[in-house]
Amino acid sequence: MTLADLPQTDIDIFGDATLRDPNPVWTTIRELGSVVYLSSRDTWLITRYEEVRDTLSDWESFTSAKGTVYSDEMSAMLGETPLTTDPPLHDNLRGVLSDKLAPRALRKLNAHITERADLLVSEAVEAGTIEAMDGLCKRLPVDIVADLIGLPVEGREILLPGAEAMFCTFGPYDERLLAKMPAIEEFVGYMNHVTSRDVLQPDSWGTAILDAVDDGRIQQEHAVPLMSAYLIAGMDTTVHTLGFYLKNLVENPSAWAALKEDPTLIGSGFEETVRLGSPVQLSYRVTTRDVEMGGQVLPANRRIILGTGAANRDPRHYENPDTFDIRRNPVDHLALGYATHACAGQGLARLEAKALITSLLNRVESLDLVGEIEGQSHVPGFAGISRLPLQLNALRN
Repeated sequence: MTLADLPQTDIDIFGDATLRDPNPVWTTIRELGSVVYLSSRDTWLITRYEEVRDTLSDWESFTSAKGTVYSDEMSAMLGETPLTTDPPLHDNLRGVLSDKLAPRALRKLNAHITERADLLVSEAVEAGTIEAMDGLCKRLPVDIVADLIGLPVEGREILLPGAEAMFCTFGPYDERLLAKMPAIEEFVGYMNHVTSRDVLQPDSWGTAILDAVDDGRIQQEHAVPLMSAYLIAGMDTTVHTLGFYLKNLVENPSAWAALKEDPTLIGSGFEETVRLGSPVQLSYRVTTRDVEMGGQVLPANRRIILGTGAANRDPRHYENPDTFDIRRNPVDHLALGYATHACAGQGLARLEAKALITSLLNRVESLDLVGEIEGQSHVPGFAGISRLPLQLNALRN
């Protein structure tokens, strides 16, 4: 059987139309096959749930160490982090902050996160009409993660634009990425500056990374990439997950009513939100051997693309996959990775979502959309919201 006989498409998954509205494209490609050759990019896209999960769980056949972004140029720039390595180095790097991200440690953060969320929601309810991305979704994760890393308050305005620019490095090395290079260089310079005991707060995540360098557990060259990785992952994906959660609630009043009646559904709503609106739509691996999958052979030493966004809406695994069902509780979704490379900070993201939604339930009677929702469409392989105008109708005394 030749390549021409196998499922393929000339759709450019990094084109502007796909970035604006990826889900119809994922549906079209996913129905061609579980593994589809992208002729416009000379690579393969894995589209369906079972195959994407199997790929994520097999780091020996699909390595992260040779490329978890699309281009070789950016792969070399990102350095070695838990995202870009395999065991045993992956385990060593991830272990540096494992105690900080353990359930017991996160429980100690709950009061602080709740207090911060309450303050933001109180301000938002007083204002009445807000742009929710700026007023709520961006502020909570950025402040929480920056505090945990131990960054000074001055200069934090660079963090979210810098993280967004860094996510552009995951896509093709093209004009879109080149336009972001000044912001990328500024962010890298900032991270090199703040990775210092003279700048970081004592007993912070940042100083824990420096302690690991001093103790010989990791190398000096791992410090800046490791701190950058946790900072970036802890901000941008959580920002847009919170945005998608609020979008789902304002578009589905019955879900808001269900939360009002039973706030224990907040966790289920979080899982359904990241399944339906996975911020990370695409991820990447390199084959270490010829791999048979989906009726074809993926050659060794080729970068392939995992369609996480497509897999999380696979009707073979989820009934009515395009519907937001707050009671579904799809804890087996792939939006936060799986197996070895499951997101290390997902527990923190769940805490932040619970704090924000709980505070809204305690202060708001209903949510109304008061303008057009604008989706983010300039970061390849990433889904997000740039504008979410809401009216928060306060509870009546």
